[in-house]
Amino acid sequence: MCGFSGFWDQRISRPSYDSRAIIEKMAEEIAFRGPDGRGFWTDDSVGVALGHVRLSILELSPLGAQPMRSFSGRYWLVYNGEVYNAPALREELIRQDGQFKGTSDTEVLLAGIEIWGLKKTLEKSIGMFAFALWDSEDRTITLARDRLGVKPLYYGQINGVWFFGSQPRSFRPHPSWEGKVNPYARSAFFAYNYIPEDYCIYQGIGKVKPGGIVTITAQGTEKISEYWSLNAVSKAAKGQSERSKSLQTDPTFVSEQIESCEALLQSSIDMRQLSDVPLGAFLSGGIDSSLVVALMQKHSSMPIKTFSIGFEEASYDEAPFAAQIARLLKTDHYEHYMSPSDALDIIPSLPEYFDEPFADSSQIPTFLVAGMAKQHVTVSLSGDGGDELFGGYTRYLLASKLERILDFVPPSSRKGLSSLLAFASRPFFESVIGSLGFGTHLSHKLHKLSLLLKKGSLQEVYESLLIHWQPEEIERFSGVVAQCPQAFSDAFEAPFDFTEAMTRADLGLYLPSDILVKVDRASMAHGLEAREPLLDHRLLEFALSLPPALKIQNGVGKWILRQVLERYVPRSFFDRPKQGFGLPIDRWLREGLREWGESLLSIQALETSGLKDPHFIREKWQQHQSRKHNFAYPLWGILMYQAWYGRYIGSL
Repeated sequence: MCGFSGFWDQRISRPSYDSRAIIEKMAEEIAFRGPDGRGFWTDDSVGVALGHVRLSILELSPLGAQPMRSFSGRYWLVYNGEVYNAPALREELIRQDGQFKGTSDTEVLLAGIEIWGLKKTLEKSIGMFAFALWDSEDRTITLARDRLGVKPLYYGQINGVWFFGSQPRSFRPHPSWEGKVNPYARSAFFAYNYIPEDYCIYQGIGKVKPGGIVTITAQGTEKISEYWSLNAVSKAAKGQSERSKSLQTDPTFVSEQIESCEALLQSSIDMRQLSDVPLGAFLSGGIDSSLVVALMQKHSSMPIKTFSIGFEEASYDEAPFAAQIARLLKTDHYEHYMSPSDALDIIPSLPEYFDEPFADSSQIPTFLVAGMAKQHVTVSLSGDGGDELFGGYTRYLLASKLERILDFVPPSSRKGLSSLLAFASRPFFESVIGSLGFGTHLSHKLHKLSLLLKKGSLQEVYESLLIHWQPEEIERFSGVVAQCPQAFSDAFEAPFDFTEAMTRADLGLYLPSDILVKVDRASMAHGLEAREPLLDHRLLEFALSLPPALKIQNGVGKWILRQVLERYVPRSFFDRPKQGFGLPIDRWLREGLREWGESLLSIQALETSGLKDPHFIREKWQQHQSRKHNFAYPLWGILMYQAWYGRYIGSL
């Protein structure tokens, strides 16, 4: 796990500058991703420079250093990630005259590209990765990214110079860099509280799509292709899922699927335990992380180190459940209870590491647990991906109910019911009903329900569940409205039903743009490698092929994962409502974070960052402070944009 940055200056008359000095500064911008080493390679005859910062996980010797040259001398590679089946690929390549000096997976990738070609090597590789490959014979730079977008990869052309790397902040030291804000990316961010894969906050910069390949030629053209497609896999899996529906009540078939699920999980977890440095796991006490830890501990002779974050507010606190699982599985368990002061300590540094605006408030405990884990290990496995693959989100469980609501409530009555729900969404009612034990964030949920009743299509309904500001509001204070992300539009193409479409949308949009960004930035900020065994593409393809009843059954999600977990953990330990990794951000913005928020949402600060109609945003802030409404989530997006702007564009 590392970070890399590079550029290709294709201008006919390149200015005189020291390429080595510039690439060193570019790499230094992301030094936190790789605290164990630095490496550089430049070729001034063509204007190419590659820089690498190394977090040593496998092959700790200099034989694993990058940039790395292939055995023929044709290729140079900078690479971030892990190819988990590299040992098996290495043996296969040796039988085909592959040449190796060390044991790194970087060398395996290069040998595979030499012998099999790029696409076949990518198709054979199991893992998380992003890389840039210089071909000295064809004079091309090729960029490639793992199937689900676990590892980031940005690229684009500014003033005749191609930039590419793990994070766009590394482009800043180059004299041709401009760093202008993309207004459409900004608007998309305000809608979702993250920037979708279609965009980058900087004009002229984009992202290599998950499963994608981008080849840049000496003529300045780019060729975009793919070696794996979520759309293609989803469509193929749907046919298999439909065919197996008739078998979803057959005990033999069900038993076989449970066995296959456990075998795939165990294979994925075993692969991800390959490491030359200490290794542990995040443990929330939920189904996904508990299952990962149980299967890790199953084959370990020593207690696995596990890490949890707790909260002082009982309604958010899963730490006792995690501790209970840890005692049962006999792990070496560490926990930390988070307070508002912890948040105050962390928040100012978040833009430093997240690089683009990012406003999933669970970034705070994720950042904290990664820092705690780094004190004991260098690699930590997580349970991310289980909700998307196996129907774990509450919105999946409500899909059929949402459809029935829209069918039951005639269009003529929806406006009145929407207004009633909007009135009931005021925080006063939330505090009253919440005191009776009906859960948290009720006003936010009622507000969402009031909005979806105004929608027509199921795609519009689902989008209303995800966005934090309405399009007309975003246009009012941001100036433009971004187009619907491509992954979202693709997901709602016929003939998928509502739940399937939501799953595809989350796999193509929410997972790579929010969840995986959060885990990558929070872990790499501390020089910690996070691995996600539930996002093995083999497991994803298996999950998509399952009949619906093996994922959601009797109103309960992740049915098949529950069957596997029950072999190791009593059901009473995990059979409870889903909590998620939330925070009482609404209360914190009224209390410990209020002064911080006031400074970023002053009229002057809002005008300085280019937001229009600052009085509109101030009005929402005041309504939140007076408890007339709960605007925590949309305001958190504005606040994190302001904090990002102050760090990267201009002081506020």
